[in-house]
Amino acid sequence: MTASLLTGRLDRRSFLGFLAVGAGVVGVPSLLTACTTAGGGPAAAPGAVTAGNLPTYVPMEYVKPDFPSVNGSTAGYATMPDELVTAFDAPPGSGGTYTAMTPLWSAIPSTSGNPYFDAVNEALGTTIEFQISDGNTYGDKLAAVLASAKDVPDWVCVPTWNVPPRFGQAVDALFEDLTPFLAGDKVKKYKNLANIPTDAWRFGVFNDKLYALPFPGEVITNAIFHRADIFAELGIEAAPTTATELLELAKEVTDPGKKRWGANDMWVAANMMFAVPSIDRWKLDDAGKLVHRIETEEYRAALDWQTKLYASGAVHPDAVADNAEAAKTNFESGNVLISTDGVGGWHEALGRMQAVNPDYDQRPFPFFAAEGGDPVLFKGAPANIFSFLKKNDDPAKIEELLAVADFLAAPFGTTEYNLVNFGVEGTHYELDENGLPAATEQAATEVAPTYIFLVDPPVVNAKVQYPGFVEAFCTWMADAAQYLAEEPFYGMQITEPAQYAALKAPFEDLEKDIARGRKTLADLDEAVATWSSSGGEELRAFYQDILDEQ
Repeated sequence: MTASLLTGRLDRRSFLGFLAVGAGVVGVPSLLTACTTAGGGPAAAPGAVTAGNLPTYVPMEYVKPDFPSVNGSTAGYATMPDELVTAFDAPPGSGGTYTAMTPLWSAIPSTSGNPYFDAVNEALGTTIEFQISDGNTYGDKLAAVLASAKDVPDWVCVPTWNVPPRFGQAVDALFEDLTPFLAGDKVKKYKNLANIPTDAWRFGVFNDKLYALPFPGEVITNAIFHRADIFAELGIEAAPTTATELLELAKEVTDPGKKRWGANDMWVAANMMFAVPSIDRWKLDDAGKLVHRIETEEYRAALDWQTKLYASGAVHPDAVADNAEAAKTNFESGNVLISTDGVGGWHEALGRMQAVNPDYDQRPFPFFAAEGGDPVLFKGAPANIFSFLKKNDDPAKIEELLAVADFLAAPFGTTEYNLVNFGVEGTHYELDENGLPAATEQAATEVAPTYIFLVDPPVVNAKVQYPGFVEAFCTWMADAAQYLAEEPFYGMQITEPAQYAALKAPFEDLEKDIARGRKTLADLDEAVATWSSSGGEELRAFYQDILDEQ
């Protein structure tokens, strides 16, 4: 899975890794890698989120997890439930028919006469007619549909990586304000929507109104992995507690003659260890002044560390050549022993390697600060895909769609969850020896992840097919979650003025050049000065105004 800490959100491939629980969702490909308000009232501050506009969080467990969530960490199930719980005694819908637009990164099935869609719609008591589009070109399709206005479906999925320009202004005109329906205790009418954590809802607020239904994800999305099996064979303890120790460990195991290198590119790891604000993010210095990521001492120190790592010879030649696509292969083959990846990459690797190398064992290091001690882990977005309901003059129709959403948000351990994710038992899946739904041949042509893109319950880990994995994953994340921290504009939907869009462009290449010795930190100083004189100070003032209005 593509590491995503630096963006503070997931790209589409990173997101896909979150789709599968247990046996996985059929049809998901394996992975390689300024605002206005309506009604003439005062404009809300850009990114403003009034706490009272957010749904009350009322956690609900239909099936008690073996590893409970800690500070938002992923709950885990070491075994599958013996019996599923039925959350709805009767279909929640009122017999309406609605259109829905969603992406798909696999073959698009026919929905007419499809037993999977027929079964889910029957259970909903509402017919959802899907307009499914190729996920790879979904952004273009979405932009065209929203621009047309009159052709907008009743329910629209919007991944964060496909948000079109000026979307903050379009929201008010096109989509229903859900604040009157879901704010505060009003959400308790929908028990499963109330079960979605508050932070996931925060990212669905535009112009200080709640518009979006979320697809929750992991609160920690990246890790520094090592090949625990190979370190054990070498008799080397792999337990770094500082950035220097990590670099020395990578050097120690590097042996080009044996085609073994200590590390892949470690820029994401460097950012985590040195607590660098993520891309486009800011921090407050001791005087309360906003400081951009590229201006921070943490950023400079991370670059310096990365440069030392490359200079040590411990980085695999493919990474030196900026061949990111080779990172997974080199790590899984044992040619690289330390690598950063998205947390979903852990189970994906186990799925690929379990049969060919039963001893394969990758593990994440516990997080640590660069100089030792407790780390600071900046929160990423706890939801990176949302759905919106088209404006409707009939509140009853909005309420019907929210009742449907409540069904779709039924969590793990319910019959509703299994139906939405896997289809009809005996038709689309059978339970395997682990109690996991195993897809039938019929599922391959009928079941596709569609309803889940409208709303989804909190993510859990129930990948019991990998012995010990659920416990290792959930205990590691629960420990890490105690170090989560929020950046100044966390959870705010802020659209930067277009004239500042190109400011960050030079820095990605510069980071690579400095790490590989082609440029120096003196070039960084020059680039930061150019950033400042070319609009950086104006951008700082823009964000300071937002901060002052909160």
